[in-house]
Order: sequence, then structure tokens, then C-alpha cells
Amino acid sequence: MSWRTVVVSSSAKLDYQMGYLVVRKDTTTKIHLNEVGLLMVESTAVSLTTALLSELVKRKIKVIFCDEKRNPSAEMVPYYGSHDTSLKIRKQIAWREESKKIVWTEIVADKIRKQEELLHYLHKKEAELLHGYLEELEYADVTNREGHAAKVYFNALFGKDFTRSADVTINAALNYGYSIILSAFNREITSNGYLTQIGLFHDNMFNPFNFASDLMEPFRVLVDYTVYFMQPKLLEHKEKMELVNILNQEIIINERKEFVGNAIKIYCRSIFDALESHDVSEIRFYRNEL
Repeated sequence: MSWRTVVVSSSAKLDYQMGYLVVRKDTTTKIHLNEVGLLMVESTAVSLTTALLSELVKRKIKVIFCDEKRNPSAEMVPYYGSHDTSLKIRKQIAWREESKKIVWTEIVADKIRKQEELLHYLHKKEAELLHGYLEELEYADVTNREGHAAKVYFNALFGKDFTRSADVTINAALNYGYSIILSAFNREITSNGYLTQIGLFHDNMFNPFNFASDLMEPFRVLVDYTVYFMQPKLLEHKEKMELVNILNQEIIINERKEFVGNAIKIYCRSIFDALESHDVSEIRFYRNEL
């Protein structure tokens, strides 16, 4: 079972040898690829062989590349994630509009619910407002309760003057964490044979990851929780590794404890099942023991 997150943060050569990722620095480290769920290349001074890249794609291991500022800038997404990709894409295009809107409504409800739970855990009085928005939620969120809840929620967490557009370290940390979660969702979508471009609600022609942007919404709260307690003054290696490690935290899904990376797999497949069967009871949301 893949569970390990590998981060290469300094000059190295990476290659493939007999089922192993080989990291060559002053010393050589070998990691069996069966254990690897995510490879993050944080330094631009890293070189990789095409043999390794090919094997990472075959094994559906997510690879994230960072820029010169060590911020995630790109990821490797395979063209063909499943043996029946063509069939899956035809089904995805044919999903009923009603089913997509019902599933989206459930996703929004769970996101607001988890935001409310976090504020309640932190003894923030704004939790009551979010509970009210949840009660007012309508089909397809036509009244934008999600947007209203987000404004109240972020102001409660980070102060009345905080906005998501501000150029501050907290936003940099949130965006870094969200990009890690987004990549994990892209991996599951493509490995199951679907397109990341075609979403349920998100429909931006410039966003190649509309579907992942939809599905990840309830998982954003895991990042918010981490950044709230981190209160970063700077976003450096230590803080970034704490955010990457969110994928290795344990949460509850299907009444079992799972790593976040595995919970994303279970959740995504339940969403696909719900869309295929037109039955939202198929969806498996996670619980976090705050």
C-alpha cells in the first residue's frame, strides 16, 4: 500500500532501479516504489531520469515539481489512468445535470459543516452563524451560502481584516497546503479514468483541475486547521513539510481510521459511484476527531 510522502529538497539525482526510487546525494538512499504515494521535488537542482518518470506514471504515483521559490508549480498527470478511460470519460460527459447539482450540494454542506465544527472546537461564536448558513443551504447552493460562510469563517480564524486575496504568509501557507490536497485529488481522478477538466460546479476554462477543485472542498478544512495552529511568520521548509504531512494524518472514514491520502481515495470513489447511480447515499465523507 502506498503511504509514504517523499520530499527531495536539495541537489540530487533520482533514478529507477529494480522497483526502487534511488536518491543519489553524498549517500545513496533506496525507497521501494510500492511504499510511495507522493514524490515532491522541492529543489530545482534535482535531476530525474525518464526511466523513473515512466515508472512513476505506471504506478500512479503523484509527482509535484516546485519552482525556484520552492512553491508547487506543476504536477505530473498521466494521460491514461485506467484501462477503460475512454468509457469513463464518456460516462463523465453524460452524467446528469441533476445528479451533479445534488452531489455538489452535499459537498458544500459537508464543507460548511466541517468549518462550523472547527469554529466550535476553537470556541468561536461565529460557529452559530455557519450553522445558520447550513440550515439555509438550497439545491445547488443557488443563494451562495458557501461564499457567505467562507467570509465569516476566515475572519473568525484569522481576524476581521483578513482576506484571501491579501499577500500575507497565512495565505501563502493556505495556498501551499491546498495545492498539496489538490494534487492528491488529481491523482485519484486520473487514476480512475476521469478527466480533471470537467467539474460539477467549477467550470473555469483556464482551470485544468475543475473536478478536483470541486471534490477537495471538505478537505480544505484540514489545511485551515494546520495553518491556524501554525500561525506562520515565514513559509519555509519546516512549515511546508508540516503542510505536506497533512496527507499522513489520520481521519475517520467508513468508520475506520485512515491516512488522509487513503481517505481521499475512498471518498473520490464514493463520489464517482454516487454520480453513476444517481444516489448521494453512496458518498462517504470523513470525520476528524477534533
